[in-house]
Amino acid sequence: MTHGEIEPQTEQPGVRAAAGPGRWHDVELMAYKNDDSAPFRSVTRQVLFSDPRLGCEWRYFEVAEGGYSTLERHQHVHAVMIHRGRGQCLVGAVISDVAVGDLVFIPPLTWHQFRANAGDVLGFLCLVNADRDRPQLPRPDELATLRQNKAIAQFIDAAA
Repeated sequence: MTHGEIEPQTEQPGVRAAAGPGRWHDVELMAYKNDDSAPFRSVTRQVLFSDPRLGCEWRYFEVAEGGYSTLERHQHVHAVMIHRGRGQCLVGAVISDVAVGDLVFIPPLTWHQFRANAGDVLGFLCLVNADRDRPQLPRPDELATLRQNKAIAQFIDAAA
């Protein structure tokens, strides 16, 4: 795998029952990132489906109250569905409120970040290519460009 995460598994037939909000039986709860090279706070990751025959992975991320995902971009696209809670997401130059059932499409090389609302968690399902590039973090000049937009600067700074 190019992303260095878990080895793809061939899925077994059957049902993995829900084990509570944002949890499933026989699905490992993992750290969001395997190192601290990228800033984030209070995020977990679960790989729900990873089968080479799919050509994609279906993952679930959960951002705890006060948490946020990494501000990053990739060459691959993301298809996201909000599964639990409420929060905000930055996609490109747009900050949106998101809630259960909302869909978020993240085009290639588009800066994005998710944040949970105060007093809430934000859980989302994410569909991505099985073979994908590593996240790109903003360089200081790119961060300065993003911060020229006052709303984006406040969003980024609120998550820091």
